[in-house]
Amino acid sequence: MKKFIWIVTIVFSILTKAQERPKLVVGIVVDQMKMEYLYRFQSDFSNNGFKRLMQQGYTFENAHYNYMPTYTAPGHASVYTGTTPALHGIVSNEWFHRTLKKDVYCTDDASVTTLVPGTESEGKMSPKNLQSSTITDELKLSTNFQGKVIGISIKDRGAILPAGHFADWAFWYCKTGEFISSSYYGTTLPSWVDDFNKEKNYIPYAQKGWELFKPKEAYNESLPDDNPYEGQLYKKQPFFPYNMKEMLDNNDAGVLRVSPYGNNLIVDFAKRAIEKENLGKDAVTDFLALSFSSTDYIGHTFGPRSIEIQDTYLRLDQTIAEFLNYLDTTVGKGNYLVFLTADHAGAENATYLKDHKYDVNSINYKNVESDLKDFSKTTFGDDLILNYSSFNVHFDKDKIKAKGLNLTDVKQSFKDYLYTKEYVKRVFTEEEILSATGNDVILDYVAKGYDPTQNGELYFVYKPGYLEYSTTGTTHGSPYTYDTHVPIIFYGWHIKKGKTNDRKEITQIAPTVTQLLKISMPNSTKGKVLTEIVDAK
Repeated sequence: MKKFIWIVTIVFSILTKAQERPKLVVGIVVDQMKMEYLYRFQSDFSNNGFKRLMQQGYTFENAHYNYMPTYTAPGHASVYTGTTPALHGIVSNEWFHRTLKKDVYCTDDASVTTLVPGTESEGKMSPKNLQSSTITDELKLSTNFQGKVIGISIKDRGAILPAGHFADWAFWYCKTGEFISSSYYGTTLPSWVDDFNKEKNYIPYAQKGWELFKPKEAYNESLPDDNPYEGQLYKKQPFFPYNMKEMLDNNDAGVLRVSPYGNNLIVDFAKRAIEKENLGKDAVTDFLALSFSSTDYIGHTFGPRSIEIQDTYLRLDQTIAEFLNYLDTTVGKGNYLVFLTADHAGAENATYLKDHKYDVNSINYKNVESDLKDFSKTTFGDDLILNYSSFNVHFDKDKIKAKGLNLTDVKQSFKDYLYTKEYVKRVFTEEEILSATGNDVILDYVAKGYDPTQNGELYFVYKPGYLEYSTTGTTHGSPYTYDTHVPIIFYGWHIKKGKTNDRKEITQIAPTVTQLLKISMPNSTKGKVLTEIVDAK
């Protein structure tokens, strides 16, 4: 009898401990998603996608990025590390590295090889440039590497950075239509990935063509089709329907990225991963990091007021609904935790604003660089600019020294010059950035995104509404709300219903998830949690 009681006690203890964590955590990042989209398109959403998350989960409606530049790689890294580029080191998507004196891509790794022949340029990737640990890293450590972590995205950076340093796998889409990975994660692809790739699942989507998901009159929240603020899709006029098969025949499988079907393919692959890797099947928590990239490609091409972007979100709503139903069936309701956010938002098209009497412009970055070089030659008799990119000005210090010039004086001259430009709001030297106190709002955003071993000696910020982009479509990168305001939604395991309009920061997601899971926080986070859901638990 005593032995029986002892066994029951042990079994109960194990079950109770297992229930302290969800079986599966699903992190969803929607690339270039404005919080506004959840309001603007709400009447056309189903009840089972975004509305299900918002109505049955907890929504933080006033969440923001707290640094610049608001780009994809820093965004994904910040969500999962709970800190900003100043600490995690991913200061842009690609940047001129001050110490190395060369261009660097966020996930480049020359020491690894691709696992899919013929994709060398797309496959030599890893998280080695990420300097901080992630939620997913801490989960691996806390489970003694028993919990599985897999990252999936159309973009390499959208899969690799969230999955962290200790991931079992990160998979990303390439121009051949295959999901690939690198030798950082293993010597060969899992057989189920090979099977998925052989199926060429991208082809049926391309053959469908891209037609409107709903009757055209439903898109009254957007500008008319083929408006002057939209760019062309593979040199085709921006007008529905789109012949994706023709685009595929004339290009490569990368065309699927700039269509809603890129998001469908991610979910198809994610389902296969859950099934074949047995995610969420035992008492040890697994983590699936998904990033939907097609929203970004389409946003850049067509802009935030296009029918194309609205149609993409209506379709994504259906895709998310389908995926949630799949999780209900395979993992079980109440057994999984989902959070959804974005890596940045996106600006209004500057030409559209200007046409409506807001005096702003699109700026060509090549003209900015040319102007800087011309000023340098006129003022100092030589080109002292080593590189200009991503708001950073790098100086050729060797040349400055050889000419007997004082670097501080040179920086001040360029700073004074930049303030004469119509598009410049603020200019900061590295000394000003590194001595920031937090009292200057714009400087604080810059300082949180600045690494003195990588960034330039000068950093400047455009005025609100100005874009370093073409006259069609849109971009992002600024510290202004049109780029920083994104959704944060938690849903599922132990999450109560509700919402708040209190201001929150994107770096609160990672420490919140780790508190829910009762594991260590990522090593560089300040640990500010979203108490509305942590306290509720």
